[in-house]
Amino acid sequence: MDWSDLRIFLAISREGSLGAAARKLGQSQPTMGRRLRALEQSLGQTLFQRTGEGFVLTDEGALVLAHAERMQEDALSLERQIGGKDKQFEGLLRISSSDWFGSHLLAPVLAEFAKLQPRVVVELLTDARFYSLPRREADIVFRIRPFDEPEVISRRLMSIPYGAYLKTGCGFDPRAGDGKGTPLITMDTAFGGMPDAIWLKRILPHAHVVSRSNNRDVQARLCALGGGLAVLPRPLGDTLEGVERIDLGEHPPSRETYVGYHRDLKRLARLRGLLDLVIERLAN
Repeated sequence: MDWSDLRIFLAISREGSLGAAARKLGQSQPTMGRRLRALEQSLGQTLFQRTGEGFVLTDEGALVLAHAERMQEDALSLERQIGGKDKQFEGLLRISSSDWFGSHLLAPVLAEFAKLQPRVVVELLTDARFYSLPRREADIVFRIRPFDEPEVISRRLMSIPYGAYLKTGCGFDPRAGDGKGTPLITMDTAFGGMPDAIWLKRILPHAHVVSRSNNRDVQARLCALGGGLAVLPRPLGDTLEGVERIDLGEHPPSRETYVGYHRDLKRLARLRGLLDLVIERLAN
């Protein structure tokens, strides 16, 4: 067996289709299909059942998956441990955070770090999904819930206060009539369980939603344009021009932010250097 074929097998099993796996690995779909067929021929087994909804593992495929995941973890562990012995401030660091956190809180720290360590390339990934530290999808991850992976070293970084914001002189008062007539800008339905979204429904039960987005910067922009009331992290909302923070009788719930990295990288000089600077500038 060729290990590169097992990587393709793992990607297909995780993504569920040749197309998605090809995009994940940066290869063409025909190449993915050809390498999968080569792996199946070398094993003499069919590893996937092709269905209209995607690729489903056969019993033999499930057996191969268990071994392939252990092989990948061993390979990644070796990479992390070798990389963790690095004593130089040089190389790549891949970090992950939410969009607004990266733009408004991390960006100034990263700019400062770039001046201090110009030979370190920092790649910042900002989207809604959680990147895996064990799989080396990221070296440092910032997120709003604690880490529970046993191989991850983590700490609480900071508590972020939130506020309710309106465009100055918008012409309506959300405090009158439990928010009746107040347009709301809030999280999309997939994130409807976020504490600030739940709080907003409770505080202004008669307000009506006019816009939804999972991007805080988009919510802030809509608010600044007079689209409605938005609950925003204060490090973002307090910087908006032409917008005021209003008192609705109680403060929106704050959110905790945590930072984590894989334990094998604890001696990686460039990681420690960036993390120390982040903690110095942001921790509270």
